[in-house]
Amino acid sequence: DMANTNLLILMSDEHDPRYSGCYGHPQVKSPNMDRLAENGTRFETAYTPSPICVPARASFATGRPVYETRCWDNAHGYGGEISGWGQRLIKAGHRVESIGKLHYKNAEAPTGFSKQHQPMHLKQGVGTVWGSIKEPFAVLPEPWRMFNKIGPGISNYNLYDRKNATAACEWIKARAVEQDEKPWVLYVGFVAPHYPLVVPSQFYKMYPIEEIPLPKLHPRDGHTRHPWVDTLDKVIGQDDFFSDDEERKQAIAAYWGLCSFVDAEIGLILDALRQNNFEENTRIIYTSDHGDNLGARGLWGKSVLYEESTRIPMIVAGPDVPKNKVSSTPTTLLDLHPTALTACGAPEEEDLEGSSLIDLANIADDPERLVTSEYHAMGAPSSAFMLRRGRWKFNYYEGYEPELFDLVADPEETNNLAADNASISILDEFEAILRNRVDPATIDRLAKNDMAALIESYGGREKATDLGRTGSTPVPGQASE
Repeated sequence: DMANTNLLILMSDEHDPRYSGCYGHPQVKSPNMDRLAENGTRFETAYTPSPICVPARASFATGRPVYETRCWDNAHGYGGEISGWGQRLIKAGHRVESIGKLHYKNAEAPTGFSKQHQPMHLKQGVGTVWGSIKEPFAVLPEPWRMFNKIGPGISNYNLYDRKNATAACEWIKARAVEQDEKPWVLYVGFVAPHYPLVVPSQFYKMYPIEEIPLPKLHPRDGHTRHPWVDTLDKVIGQDDFFSDDEERKQAIAAYWGLCSFVDAEIGLILDALRQNNFEENTRIIYTSDHGDNLGARGLWGKSVLYEESTRIPMIVAGPDVPKNKVSSTPTTLLDLHPTALTACGAPEEEDLEGSSLIDLANIADDPERLVTSEYHAMGAPSSAFMLRRGRWKFNYYEGYEPELFDLVADPEETNNLAADNASISILDEFEAILRNRVDPATIDRLAKNDMAALIESYGGREKATDLGRTGSTPVPGQASE
């Protein structure tokens, strides 16, 4: 029965899909993602429910938006309080296992896996706690740095990704021998292209510095940032750490290299699937938790509502999925929950807002489908909500002026139309849609209260400032870099 297939979910971290061949980049090489897209359906317009790791992943696990999970930022790990697709499928008797980065609360929490291999979770068990200090923001003893070494080399993350690709290949081989009675589900989480921006030299060398363009809309070239974004950048900004444009280009080359590196690791797993005769009865999804600004508007990392930060890859292949199709239907990680259930033949849940990607791939495109994203986490002075429908993208910032972009006429979001008289009816319509879903001021207050309670639980602002402050999340068995 075609309705019941195995499911392989491949998730990278921080991959803006526009840095891949199949999404149209003229330079970045991603032969394995491209092969997956040729064998399946590529969703042109996919978004994260929140442009930061832990909240995005809680929504991915549960199929629910951040304001429902209340996993507001990187210190609020998903602990299985709301059940998701994994728990449902385990209950139905499926083998549901994970390899690699999950970024949930910890390995003990019932987060929807019958077994976790080499899992990576919240840093030091707590995450980036200082990011939850608001009203006023935390004052750090020394500035937070995203980048130290940049360029060719091997980080612990690179080694971890290799190890996880190998483990996935071995896992698939073992399934071919054991022949599970029910369809299996395997989630593989990679860290690349997440910083540190260090990548094996063979991938770094693929992108000569002189061929790399400088990012758009840098404030020093006269671009005025939205005041909410400017406030955020004063807290978590990284651009001032670069000594010059040469170094910025090295950072971009390393990121492009990491995109090709993770593509190569994905290629190993796709080969293992084919070699063990699982291609005909396995659905495959490639996606990421969020994107990366990569210097646009002088911003690095994620945390804003612009395309660089909120767009994600979304490619689905396997039985009953149209081949070599590009769909203009907007999708998000909230769609993974119903997708996982339908892939394995379990009944969908009634109260979820997502839809199965397999169904969406098989029906006529719906560019007018409404999708949303939201951000409440580190650096945010207030809750921010993004609504995308058709050509329009509406960014609402509680307590600030909104932004409106026409993504057909202006895909790079260089021209905010919110102040134009002609936009008033569109702005009113989007704000009404948003307020029909949530009251932004109430959500903003709820998020800040939850964060304040978390900080209190750690003994107050001063103690919390030092928790999980240095380095990025360490790989299992290694110290933080």
